[in-house]
Amino acid sequence: MSKSLKLTLDILIGAAAPVLILKYGTAPLGTLPAYLTAALVPVAWVLLDLFVFSRRFNFITTYGGASAIMRGALAFWYVDGALFAFKDSASYLLAFLVFGLTAFIGAPVTRSIALQGLAPDTPEREAQMHRLLDELPVRGAMRQAALLIGLTNLLAGAINYAINLRMVTAPFNTAAFNDQVANVNAITRIVLVLPDMLALFYAFNLMYKAMYALLPGDNDKEADGAEFWTLLAQRDVALAGHGDGSTLSGSAVDVRARKQARGEFGID
Repeated sequence: MSKSLKLTLDILIGAAAPVLILKYGTAPLGTLPAYLTAALVPVAWVLLDLFVFSRRFNFITTYGGASAIMRGALAFWYVDGALFAFKDSASYLLAFLVFGLTAFIGAPVTRSIALQGLAPDTPEREAQMHRLLDELPVRGAMRQAALLIGLTNLLAGAINYAINLRMVTAPFNTAAFNDQVANVNAITRIVLVLPDMLALFYAFNLMYKAMYALLPGDNDKEADGAEFWTLLAQRDVALAGHGDGSTLSGSAVDVRARKQARGEFGID
C-alpha cells in the first residue's frame, strides 16, 4: 500500500468514520454500541494495517499499535466530564512521554524513525547510517526533533482536554453525549491534526538537513543526481582520507531534506 493511499485511509477511517458513526449510528445502534463502534473502528484499522497489510514490526508500527490498543482499552472506561476529557487526551500524553522524555534522557526515538524511514537494507549500509547518526550535529537535530514532536503533542493534549471539558457536558451513555463527542471529534481531528502534521514535517526536515549537511558534495551537479546511499558511501571514502572533505551546498541540503521529509508522508 502506498504512503499516500494509507494517509488517505487513515484520515477517512481514523477521523471521519467515528464522527459519522456517532452522528448517524446512535439512533439505529443504540448509544453504547454506537459509542464503542466509533471508538474501536480506528483501532481495528491500525491493527489490521499492522498485522495484515504492512506486516512490518519496528518502532513506528509498534508505537502505533500500542497507542491503538491503549485507545481501545480506554473505550471501555465509561466516564464523562473531566475524566472523559482526560481519557480522550491520553494518546497525546503518551506521545509526549515517548518523544519528549526520550529526548531528555539522551536517546531520542527520532533516531529509530530516521533508521526506519531510510531503511538500510544491508549490514554495510546500516553501519554507515549509525556512523552518520552518531555525529554530534545529527544527534542534536534528533533531540530537537523529538522535543518538538513531544511538546507539540503536550500542547495539543492540553487544548484537546479543554475543548472536551467545555463541549462534552452530557452524561455518558446518552444520545446527547454521543452527539457532543462527535462535534468535538469533528473539530479536534482537523484543528489539532494539521499543526501536528506540520510539526512532524518540520521535525523530519530538521533531522534530514543535519544528515545531508554532512554528506559529500565536491561536485553539486553530480551530487544532485546521486541517491542518499551513494552519497553516504562517498562520505565513508572521504572519512578514510580519499576525498577532499567538501559537503553539499546549503541549497542542495535544503532541497534533499524537504524531499525526504515529504516522502515520509507519501506526498513526494
